[in-house]
Amino acid sequence: MTLAKPAFPAPDHDHGRCTADALAHAEEVCEQRAQKFTLIRRQVLGALLSSHRPLGAYEVIDELAKSMSRPAPITVYRALDFLMANGLVHRIESRNAYLACAAHDHDATSAVAFLICERCGLVGEIPSASFAGDLNAAARSSGFAPKLSVVEITGVCTHCQKAA
Repeated sequence: MTLAKPAFPAPDHDHGRCTADALAHAEEVCEQRAQKFTLIRRQVLGALLSSHRPLGAYEVIDELAKSMSRPAPITVYRALDFLMANGLVHRIESRNAYLACAAHDHDATSAVAFLICERCGLVGEIPSASFAGDLNAAARSSGFAPKLSVVEITGVCTHCQKAA
């Protein structure tokens, strides 16, 4: 299987464009769902888009505090809950952190696979439809109604391998 785009962006990629595209996608999703993409929700997503590394809620607060008055934790958690509910952000359980969604085409029953680099901390999101069907079928045959499944795979990204 060949990926349409690399799981990890090149170190010299146009990060401004990457961020602008993700924010435009978020606006589109919210408009289609008649959801409000409020300023704080935009700012929280922007903080997560500041790098391709997952951030904890308090790291999001620290990032936001660089350009505005420090938001209350509950405000950030509510924004994160909204962004996750709308498929714009994922929670990386093993890191207790959040990551802006890189794949814009999975639904609520998709399996999402994250590639977590142990050296640089970057997280790549890859399509996993090939095994999602099998996982969902197995869950359904057990009488379970699956929702979003998350698989976390640790290792070393291609950029760190080349740098070694």
